[in-house]
Amino acid sequence: MDDEEPAVSVDKSTHRFDSLAVHAGQEFDPTTGAVIPPVHFSTTFAQDGIGGLRQGYEYGRSGNPSRTALQRQLAALEGGAHAFSFSSGLAAEDALLRATLKPGDSVLLGNDVYGGTHRLLARVLAPWGVQMRTVEMSDAAAVRAALAERPAQLVWVETPSNPLLKITDIAELAAIGHEAGALVVVDNTFATPALQRPLTLGADVVVHSVTKYLGGHSDVVGGALVLDDDELAEKIGFLQFAVGAVSGPMDAWLASRGIKTLGIRMARHSANAAAIAAFLRDHSHVAQVFYPGLEDHPGHAIAARQMSDFGGIVSVAFDSGELARRFAESTELFQLAESLGGVESLVNYPDAMTHASVRGTDAAVPVEVVRLSVGIEDPADLIADIEQALRAATR
Repeated sequence: MDDEEPAVSVDKSTHRFDSLAVHAGQEFDPTTGAVIPPVHFSTTFAQDGIGGLRQGYEYGRSGNPSRTALQRQLAALEGGAHAFSFSSGLAAEDALLRATLKPGDSVLLGNDVYGGTHRLLARVLAPWGVQMRTVEMSDAAAVRAALAERPAQLVWVETPSNPLLKITDIAELAAIGHEAGALVVVDNTFATPALQRPLTLGADVVVHSVTKYLGGHSDVVGGALVLDDDELAEKIGFLQFAVGAVSGPMDAWLASRGIKTLGIRMARHSANAAAIAAFLRDHSHVAQVFYPGLEDHPGHAIAARQMSDFGGIVSVAFDSGELARRFAESTELFQLAESLGGVESLVNYPDAMTHASVRGTDAAVPVEVVRLSVGIEDPADLIADIEQALRAATR
């Protein structure tokens, strides 16, 4: 093949999601023709004379081809102009908060959010002078009232939320936030761009824990921000470089590899979760099932409108906290562990695990709640495991 022949051309305006997931930022190696881009482990890059950078690469913290490839992939999937990859989801959040806030500014946060986000604001940024308030984010009137009572520079939305799977109308919240002069951020970790694209609904910034569904295999920790605003992107890019919480080349490569199967994985996650939610809803010791795919879920209609499917997380409220703990410790195929979004199924007891840091706050998770991250195993095997765990927990 002629060395001058261009690499695969991917147009995010014409190619559909699954094609973008496989090809965006993933051009074959121009030297060898390898269809999988190599991992660039180099910490520094030779210059053609002082300041003569090859394709802008100088030092591993400021840029790396493996990280660039992932960032191009992320931007294409979310439909954004800019994407930034970080060493963790919280590192991404921290960079965004530093770029947009100063002491005295305020963040309006949902009352059901990832515990680490709440902890970052309450225990790291609050002493710096950033104020935080919580509100029922799925209630547009409550959000509007809270912003009228006291302005906020940032409105932070999780939808579906973690772990109670509350649904927020992104387009409506974006309009309310912008009317109040606030930047609207959507944590899209649970839905992923395979099911929901917040920027197209009016959000200003999308946040991801790449560790979860994007990576998809529980083997990489990472975070990402995607946005359109050039000025804000310049600030975030500077912090990415100056603070240095960047994803390493192997982490970036693993995340890119995982993303290539995101569409088909999310379809299986969603189908399995729907089957499990339907099974649990009829059990005598289950007080409530939280899953937006159920028609009696209060956010079902909104989720059906702004999502293409309902995701792979199912949360369950049992008759008591004691029963919830026993169930979480009785599953076998569902492994008891932190995190979510991998191909394997996990069970988590939020009150004592992922959300222990928000005990006693407005964001505390009821002790009766267990969160299931439903994997891509055979659904009959997963339901059988839940059945045996329920029997063991209720003896």
